[in-house]
Amino acid sequence: MIRFLLRFLGLVYLAAAFILVIYDGTKSIAGNRLYLTSLQTVWELINAGSLAKLRPLVEPYAGGLLWDPLTVTILGAPAWSVFGILGILFVLLGRPKKPLIGYAR
Repeated sequence: MIRFLLRFLGLVYLAAAFILVIYDGTKSIAGNRLYLTSLQTVWELINAGSLAKLRPLVEPYAGGLLWDPLTVTILGAPAWSVFGILGILFVLLGRPKKPLIGYAR
């Protein structure tokens, strides 16, 4: 059941990454320059309030180093790459176990 859920989430993330690649590609072709939608922009479009609550939640840990270099970098990354990496990770975690050769069950 958990493997199915991980594979499903992985495929949803991969589909979102594909949609964002198409969106950025069409926007880049139409604008005649490279456009990359950041994860922060996508998060603000979905729910800006939760993004504002994230900073006070993360900042106290590790003396503020967890917020500024790490979280800001992830939020500034292209959204399709973050969703693609998460999708690949979840699909790999949810893959079925290899059968054991030579062992009877």
